[in-house]
Amino acid sequence: MNKKNIIEYLGITAGSFLIALALTVFLVPNRIAAGGVSGLATVIYYITSFPIGITMLIINIPLFLAGVKIMGKSFGVRTIYGIASLSIFTDLLQPHMTSLTDDLLLASIYGGVVGGIGLGLVFRFRGTTGGTDLIASLINYYTGISVGEGLLIADGIVVTLAGIFFNLEVALYAAVTIFITSQTIDVIQEGLNFKKGLLIISDKAEEINQMVVDDLNRSTTEFAAKGGYTGEKKRVLLCIISRSEVSEVKRAVADIDKDAFVIISNVHEVLGEGFTEIVR
Repeated sequence: MNKKNIIEYLGITAGSFLIALALTVFLVPNRIAAGGVSGLATVIYYITSFPIGITMLIINIPLFLAGVKIMGKSFGVRTIYGIASLSIFTDLLQPHMTSLTDDLLLASIYGGVVGGIGLGLVFRFRGTTGGTDLIASLINYYTGISVGEGLLIADGIVVTLAGIFFNLEVALYAAVTIFITSQTIDVIQEGLNFKKGLLIISDKAEEINQMVVDDLNRSTTEFAAKGGYTGEKKRVLLCIISRSEVSEVKRAVADIDKDAFVIISNVHEVLGEGFTEIVR
């Protein structure tokens, strides 16, 4: 096993621990079944008192076997490790942990954040803890329903069960946790270092390009375009800048060409020369 693989397994381990922590100190004590296999295991725990970690393992085994059949053997090793790590951590932590809050809103928010960080780490290091993503893949394989819709169906069923066996209020908080978890996963996957992407259409593109290069020490990419209404040839500049540079660029572009057409959009991640190194 090389250094890269060791780091990946350490990342999956850390992520699994955080997910287990979110379950044992926020979600399970407050009966928040936030979708997926862990949510289903939470419902089963309150009905039967059967350990959550073992329940997750039992549910995940047939899902894993079906996943290997569909996606091949290469899918298997990290998934086994992720499933086992999460199950073991959950059952080891639960007897020694107590709820940090009895407030359902706080529990749903912090459970979503901590669990989302954990899942984000697992995904970032090319792992999986089984559960919802496996269910969604199986739904997609057997029915043709998209993975996104499959995730919604799987989580929706678990939240509905929580509403039936617990109460509607708890189910609504579970939906809050699912939303926060998904947003946190995106942050961990994409990072917080957001950039701004600029598309600048101007008859003075050369001067604007020179300003970007000289004043901001940034580079641009130029496209040849044609106006759809006028049919005139246009030059379009693409530039990636930091959020702090947006006001400066807008003022500078307006000084050069007050009729320039500028589109500014959020860019969640930029890979390549001058930005984040591409990780293989």
